[in-house]
Amino acid sequence: MIIAIDGPAAAGKGTLARRIAAALGLPYLDTGLLYRAVGRLVLEAGGDPADPVAATAAARALRAEDFARGDLRDAAASKAASQVASIPEVRAALLAFQRRFGNENGAVLDGRDIGTIIFPEAEIKLFVTASLAARAGRRHAELRAKGDEVTLEAVRADLAARDEADARRAAAPLVAAADAILFDTTEMDADAAFSRALALIKARAG
Repeated sequence: MIIAIDGPAAAGKGTLARRIAAALGLPYLDTGLLYRAVGRLVLEAGGDPADPVAATAAARALRAEDFARGDLRDAAASKAASQVASIPEVRAALLAFQRRFGNENGAVLDGRDIGTIIFPEAEIKLFVTASLAARAGRRHAELRAKGDEVTLEAVRADLAARDEADARRAAAPLVAAADAILFDTTEMDADAAFSRALALIKARAG
C-alpha cells in the first residue's frame, strides 16, 4: 500500500505520517528532507540554492547519509529547500529515488507532491492543512524547544513566504490531488489527528 500525505509546512503531516507508518507496519519517508539536504549541500559548497546548475548537481549526488544528518530543520535549510524545490531538474533527479522507495515494500510518504506527481495512483491520499496561525505557533514552539530564539512573527512570515512559493512554482505546485481526503488539523492535537486519520485510512482502504 502507498499512502500519500501532502500539505504545507507545519500542518502536522510529518508527525502524522510517522505514526501512521508505525501503526500499519509500513516504511516511512519524509520527502521534504531530500530537498532540505540538497539545499544544505548547495549552501555548504558556497553556492546559491536558486541556481539550477548547483542545485541539480547536488540532487544528483545525494546520498542516504545526507538526509539523515541533524541540521536540516533550521530556517536556512527550510529556505534553501523551498528554493531548490522550484527547480524542475532537481525534482526530476529526486523523483526516481522516491518511487523506488515506495515501490519496494509499500510506504507512507509525506511531502508536497506525493499524491499529484510521485504516486498519483496511491491507494490513500491525505492533504493535511491547518491555519497559518496554528502552523506558525507549532513551528515556533518546535524551534524554541531546540534553543532557537526566533520570534513568532518571523516564523509566521517565513511560513507565509513558503506557502506562496510552493503555490506559485511552475514545477509541481502544492495542490491537493482531486481524490485526496482534505484533513484540517487546526483544532486537533497530535493524538486526535492520528486517531482520526487512521480511522479515515482504514475506512478508505476497506
